[in-house]
Amino acid sequence: MHKKLFVEQASLVNRKGPILLHDNARPHVSQFTIRKIHELDYETLKHPPYSPDLSPTDYHFFKHFDNFLREKVFSNKDDAVNTFVEFINSKTPDFYCNGKGTLVKRWKRCIESNGNYFD
Repeated sequence: MHKKLFVEQASLVNRKGPILLHDNARPHVSQFTIRKIHELDYETLKHPPYSPDLSPTDYHFFKHFDNFLREKVFSNKDDAVNTFVEFINSKTPDFYCNGKGTLVKRWKRCIESNGNYFD
């Protein structure tokens, strides 16, 4: 994954290496995984308490993807795959940058509110 990320999505990799944001599932916190992440010199962001407003995928990507899928019906796996590819291709790089920027603002609001609910 490390090599492929540098080749295919160089703009997503900072100078030091990728920054990982993952959940706290058991495979992600195993000693083997932690050692490998350290060996690759990846920066890891701690996973915040679950909130759809703070989750990168729930808040931005899947919200728009869900709207894109409304009223679509798939008769087979290829239809679903093609629709997903169509969605990805319909988005500009700004779509992803704006989503990340908004997420950063929401994370800051969470920190400023000391983890309390905000709207």
